[in-house]
Amino acid sequence: MKKIFEYLRPSIPKMTLGFIIKFTGTIMDLFIPWILSYLIDFIVPKENMKEILFYGLLMVICSIIAWAGNVIANRMASAVARNTTQKIRHDLFSAISYLSCRQTDEFTIASLESRLTSDTYNIHQMIGMMQRLGVRAPILLLGGITITMFLDPVLTLVLLAVLPFVGIVVFYISKKGIPLYIKLQKSIDKMVRIVREDASGIRVIKALSKTDYEKRRFCEVNKEVVRKETKASVTMAASNPLMNLFLNAGLTLVVVAGAFRVYQGYTKTGTILAFLTYFTIILNAMLSINRMFVMYSKGSASAKRISEIMNTPKDLQLSANDHIDSEYHITFDHVGFSYNSGRKNTVSDISFSLKKGETLGIIGPTGSGKSTIVNLLIRFYDPDSGVIRINGDNIRGIPPKELYSKIGIVFQNDILFSDTIEENISFGRKIKRSAVEDAVSYSQAKEFIDELDEGLDYQLAIRGSNLSGGQKQRVLISRALASNPELLILDDSSSALDYDTDAKLRQSLKKHFKNTTTIIVAQRVSSISYADHILVLEQGKAIGYGTHAELMSSCAPYKEISDSQMGVGYSEE
Repeated sequence: MKKIFEYLRPSIPKMTLGFIIKFTGTIMDLFIPWILSYLIDFIVPKENMKEILFYGLLMVICSIIAWAGNVIANRMASAVARNTTQKIRHDLFSAISYLSCRQTDEFTIASLESRLTSDTYNIHQMIGMMQRLGVRAPILLLGGITITMFLDPVLTLVLLAVLPFVGIVVFYISKKGIPLYIKLQKSIDKMVRIVREDASGIRVIKALSKTDYEKRRFCEVNKEVVRKETKASVTMAASNPLMNLFLNAGLTLVVVAGAFRVYQGYTKTGTILAFLTYFTIILNAMLSINRMFVMYSKGSASAKRISEIMNTPKDLQLSANDHIDSEYHITFDHVGFSYNSGRKNTVSDISFSLKKGETLGIIGPTGSGKSTIVNLLIRFYDPDSGVIRINGDNIRGIPPKELYSKIGIVFQNDILFSDTIEENISFGRKIKRSAVEDAVSYSQAKEFIDELDEGLDYQLAIRGSNLSGGQKQRVLISRALASNPELLILDDSSSALDYDTDAKLRQSLKKHFKNTTTIIVAQRVSSISYADHILVLEQGKAIGYGTHAELMSSCAPYKEISDSQMGVGYSEE
């Protein structure tokens, strides 16, 4: 919650003005029953119409001021809540963007989405409610009690006798409610994850006739959310009946005691009428305070979840410059890494060196660590052992912007956005259209783009669903080539290309990107057989390193893959 208050600090002047306006309007609300009591007990018996009209007009003026004050203050409160939540959402999104991949894995994408949406909504509701009811309800409560003390102290003491019970109920239930809302938000995270998975894999689900299975899976998590929400809501809802019980019991005692006092002449009818009105005001104020505590419980739970992200320390710290003179552009020196610290390494003792302009092909079975090497090179993760260098600099000491500016990359599961082809290629990097056109030509995408009526201005659907697999891969390769990178990484980015297009792509890269160091992760030998070096992986370890010809004679697993794909005796010419 401390973090949330920091966001509210710039709005303190506006909140103070809103408090003054709200206070004025609330005081006017409190004056009305008192004026009515005075009117009935002292003015009406005089039968002076002018005075009756005067006090009636005074009540109307108080009502207008109360209405206007509450409306204006509520609008100001809504603006503060909106602006504060906007800043929180912006900074939370920024914090999420800078989480390391390891941290993102720990929090999970579904949880981050939930915190950015439902949790920020709860914060918005809490800030708005605290300003609207947090000012008005306590004033009505304390003001109502204060005025009733002047009207009839004895009856006020009867009322005050039940308030400690109400306070205990609010405190106890609120204490129970916050942990329940935290558990509820975790269940919502789980539901969001399942929805994301089902939305992303809808085609697979339909193709495999698993719709009923996914419906059952969603139904289970939906029931879990309902069950936890019901438990939290029932726990918090118990406060209303209990408060009504205590307060109505107090009201009954006040009515009985008031009747005796009127009968004995200790108080007047108007005073009792005003007292009952104030009692209703106090009752509504207590119910409002209860609603406020419910929103506070939700907001507090959400604030803790948001603060977890905001307070997460930066994982990939920038180290001091560590440079050694080297003739190599890229160096992996005995690198080891595990996604789960302390468990078996995903990759172990990986070493290779590439000179500028050379090409490295990486091949191996699924799960052998090919993409992990790419993730380590672009510093999505830091290795647990060993050193990775670019131009002799340890990548731990290279600022992220500088590192990423050197790299053009196509990931194994890359994504296209709902925008034009040109925007998907330039990707906000202010790349000239001529450079985009060149990249399209080099990636072999020009042929199909020219056939589109809008060309580069063709609008892509979400995730590029209106393109074929091969077309998407060529657009993604265009994106990587458009900035003329120093280091080009293609992670299984030609798997959907036919052999002829793949061959043309390789020839184009060889011709136009001679000075670009290239790393190609592939499943097909034909995609990397021309490379200067080929790294063969198996279970996270290097079992072969050399040229295609060398590996055909020295690495049996590589020769087996090549023979099965290209036929016995295949060699790159």
